[in-house]
Amino acid sequence: MTAAVFDVDDPRLATAAWSRIAEPGDEMAGALVQTWGASGALRWLLGAALPGSSAESEYRSLAALSRGRLEAARTRWQPRLTTLDPRRELRVLATLGGSLLLPDDRGWPAGLDQLGVQRPHCLWVRGSADLSGLMTRSIALVGARAASSYGEYVASEMAGGLADRRFVVLSGGAYGIDAAAHRGALAADGATVVILAGGVDRAYPAGNASLIERAIDAGAVVSEVPPGSVPSRSRFLTRNRLIAAASRATVVVEAAHRSGALNTANHASGLFRPLGAVPGPVTSVSSAGCHRLIRDGAAVCVTNAAEAAELAGALGSDLAPEIHLPDRPEDGLSGAERLAFDALPLRRPASIEALARSAGLGEVELLSALGTLELRELAQNRSGQWIKATRLSGHKG
Repeated sequence: MTAAVFDVDDPRLATAAWSRIAEPGDEMAGALVQTWGASGALRWLLGAALPGSSAESEYRSLAALSRGRLEAARTRWQPRLTTLDPRRELRVLATLGGSLLLPDDRGWPAGLDQLGVQRPHCLWVRGSADLSGLMTRSIALVGARAASSYGEYVASEMAGGLADRRFVVLSGGAYGIDAAAHRGALAADGATVVILAGGVDRAYPAGNASLIERAIDAGAVVSEVPPGSVPSRSRFLTRNRLIAAASRATVVVEAAHRSGALNTANHASGLFRPLGAVPGPVTSVSSAGCHRLIRDGAAVCVTNAAEAAELAGALGSDLAPEIHLPDRPEDGLSGAERLAFDALPLRRPASIEALARSAGLGEVELLSALGTLELRELAQNRSGQWIKATRLSGHKG
């Protein structure tokens, strides 16, 4: 076994090392680190003495339950030990003006702790290191890379509206919906957080490099893998759990049946986080995934920033405003009054007998209803015959 060239008992170095050794979401690595701490787990992996008698007992229990998985994990981790030196990656981070966040640090976003053994070992951050503060009022807007103009418009407008409401917008920095969400927040002078699948030293995709740089100034760019790490398909998928866990709620703006955004939605549902989906044209395959989420009851229908804010906001203070429709003249009428109102002609007055036949009411009941309509200035009595009031002559019912 290659000996470490750094102090494995330094918790920051050991934690940074684990972010290189194990792939994101590796449950065995998470279990070992949470059991022994990053330094203890690393010493075990390097073949050093176990960190105490209690740890040996814990190891025997763990090995008895899952020896095959433990040995398989050791095998897959060992190839990365030969070049392991987290000091090098921390120097790169320092030249970028970044910082390393550990779970016990003040700026650590508490929502990530719900991931259990899939919690990231640490976060490599450029921009604000107070991710805890940024996530206090946060919402993830996600969707397809191959977005339609409709989807990008909705994402941008929704992000801008959320920024106006002092929400931080999270997304993954990709083309399409992600980029539109980041741009919308920035255009409204709001904060946005980009969670990358690769290292924070390389903007991906390269076409969004300037956007990602702007996000550093207005919020943060974050990764769970160290500088130099290359994004891959599996890392994109495991990255999605961070977007769902770090934010207060997730809204899928546009997604086809097989969109990666649905993976983020599944993580949000698994964490019992509020989940919304934006409907699109029923003929659009780009919105088919959103429609499925709504139809299956997994997500609520979200059509604007106010409704998105209601998902993620504080109870009682971020409610979407009620829709107030204009009053119609006949609102509040009883059944008989409505029948009488509908029977009234617009141009030529009608007799009581004609109105009774048309309305299907007895004359006594009809006269009572007409009296109420007259008081409400909805009907006029013209020499014993009745007509809708003059001010309603253009009303179509």
